[in-house]
Amino acid sequence: MILASSSPRRRELLARLGVPYVAFSPDVDEQPLPGETPLQTQHRITLEKARAAAAGPDEVVIAADTTVLLDSEMLNKPADAGEAWAMLRALRGRMHEVQSCVVIKQGTHEVMEVVSSLVTMRDYSDEEIAAYIATGDPFDKAGSYAVQHPLFQPVERIDGCPLNVMGLPLCRLRANLPVLPDPSPVCERFWGRPCLPELL
Repeated sequence: MILASSSPRRRELLARLGVPYVAFSPDVDEQPLPGETPLQTQHRITLEKARAAAAGPDEVVIAADTTVLLDSEMLNKPADAGEAWAMLRALRGRMHEVQSCVVIKQGTHEVMEVVSSLVTMRDYSDEEIAAYIATGDPFDKAGSYAVQHPLFQPVERIDGCPLNVMGLPLCRLRANLPVLPDPSPVCERFWGRPCLPELL
């Protein structure tokens, strides 16, 4: 199995599932093409990541890309502290959508799954935003936050798959790859409850 992703969070989630895999960092241009919507760009990029892996016909390639959508606007990784401030203030106390596109490729067979979760942020203070930005954690995160950050803990509620918000919805991954182990222990490890039955 090949994980076509440079995300340490995706690598950790797959490792906690107990699956042996090889990590591969695909070199894919993530700039949108003329006329593409943000989600069309996401889906194309995820396919390109899966196809960039030099895999044999019996190897399974997993690629994923996660976006944060607020009022239908995509929030990407912040370029600097100012952008991180703006995103975290815009998200504060509000609900937004986190969408992951997952592509599973084996030989010429490709399956794309799009998973959406609704995330409600708590009403954190400006001082908490400043302290969080000072850790440097927001700068490689879409939307400028990590749902699992132990100190900031920005999220009040998640409707849907919480591992999707971390970047890899293991429940839906297993639905397409039944040979994988039950991801419920991983969900319990991070969220204190097993996967929702309707997601498996």
